Amino acid sequence: MQGPAHSPVATVRRLSPLNVRLDRRLAAIGIAGGILSGLLGIGGGVIMIPLLVYWARYSQRDAHAASLGAIIPISLVGVATYGVAGKVRLGEAAALAVGSLVGARIGAGLLARLDERALKLFFGLFLVAVAVLMAVRR
Repeated sequence: MQGPAHSPVATVRRLSPLNVRLDRRLAAIGIAGGILSGLLGIGGGVIMIPLLVYWARYSQRDAHAASLGAIIPISLVGVATYGVAGKVRLGEAAALAVGSLVGARIGAGLLARLDERALKLFFGLFLVAVAVLMAVRR
């Protein structure tokens, strides 16, 4: 059963033009996610999801969904920028895309079924694991 935070009406209210403060927060979160995504080659969700949860007060699930919606424009701009510089390897990108399409379908299905607390815990542990691996690997 879905609560009011997951209904289309709640989403419309959250994004209404009357709530300018939240819109500014979302723009700032998008800028941070876009900059770090382009700079570090990470998914903007690593930045956007925590900011959406703790700054914009989204539920964990809604933050994941909003971040997923932002991936396409972020990716298009990144691909265009790197493509102009001749840095996109199309064969490798295509192989990653095929795997990502399968994985995204599985992940989105899990996102819809996981308990909110379990989702938050899994995401936090993932971030810690990535940070540790990056710190210890050369």
